[in-house]
Amino acid sequence: MIRRPTLLATSIAAVITCNSAQAAPSQEEMWDMLQTLKKQNEALQQEVQQLKNDQHKTNDQLEATAAAIEETGNRVTQSVGWFERTQIGGYGELHYNNLHDSDGNDKEEIDLHRFVLFVSHEFTDDIRFFSEFEIEHDIAGEGKNGEVEVEQAFIDFDLNDNHTARAGLFLLPIGIINETHEPPTFYGVERNVVENNIIPVTWWEGGVGLHGKLGNGLSYDAYVHSGLNVPVAGGNAFRIRSGRQKVSEANARDWATTGRLKYTGIAGLELSLSLQYAEDITQGAANAKALFWETHLIYNTGPFTLKALYAAWDIDSEAFKNANADEQYGWYIEPSWKLNTSLGLFARYSEFERAKGDLDAFQQIDFGVNYYPHEDVVLKADYQIQQSDRGEAERDGFNLGIGYQF
Repeated sequence: MIRRPTLLATSIAAVITCNSAQAAPSQEEMWDMLQTLKKQNEALQQEVQQLKNDQHKTNDQLEATAAAIEETGNRVTQSVGWFERTQIGGYGELHYNNLHDSDGNDKEEIDLHRFVLFVSHEFTDDIRFFSEFEIEHDIAGEGKNGEVEVEQAFIDFDLNDNHTARAGLFLLPIGIINETHEPPTFYGVERNVVENNIIPVTWWEGGVGLHGKLGNGLSYDAYVHSGLNVPVAGGNAFRIRSGRQKVSEANARDWATTGRLKYTGIAGLELSLSLQYAEDITQGAANAKALFWETHLIYNTGPFTLKALYAAWDIDSEAFKNANADEQYGWYIEPSWKLNTSLGLFARYSEFERAKGDLDAFQQIDFGVNYYPHEDVVLKADYQIQQSDRGEAERDGFNLGIGYQF
């Protein structure tokens, strides 16, 4: 920056020049010159002060601008952080069923069975939210076939690296497909009849509990939660599946406790045992104490997978005993073979009994194929043969389906 000569320097130079060119000034002239220099010096000081003031204003403006930029950056950062901590996913499946039985109760229909959206959010590294919103059978409302449901809405609180507390509405840790039931994860168009009728999937409740790892491949779950309200009259009397309250103004007179131990310490192997106890699964209607237990095995080696499951209810109630429904059970075994990354074959043999003496004991054989054009998209086809203990009410036929997850 080129600096201009100051007023004081210019004046001094003029005096020196004048003195060198002329005789020495008189005292009066010297006095006048000093007064002139004094005024010029005062003017110079005012100029300097003005420059300082202008500089302070400029600094203040720069600081204000920097603060505004920082605040804007913080807002942008917070906005991006919120977005990055929230995730959306989902799954769905469309089914076509062509089934016939000896009673004439044929089923020939196409149905958007499920459309599901997941939303999860991470508040902090230790506090997370997860939810699952579902529409069944495409259209819900008065007089419609469908339902709108919230199957999960819970918060996890990490206590440490191995143990987590959970509170809210969650799927119970029971069976193979109750917690993991996206269409690409299992064989067959419909969910298997044992877990569907005996467990019964999809089964969620509201409550609190803990889950975590114990080491060496062993994990646990332990929850206290709302319970079933199984009807004891009407067409669905004593059927476990009809007792799901879905946490919709649910009767909470009698709660239940559920626990699970699971072992995955050997590659490709899963062993699990779940127990549930409820003081009354009719919420006061029939004084029905119930103990439920389920165990299963999943073994995977290369392209071959074997699944086996057993589940049973032992219900201490005169009403259930008189209806031959105090013991309900089911089991299945399912081998499958993945021919390549796109094609898999399966077969399944199942037995289940909901109530004795009323055609509710069945055997069923299923076999079919899953085709995966993408790892998260599946096309399914299977054939089923179902028969009761009395050899009646067979329900045979085929099913087609398409499913996805993301």
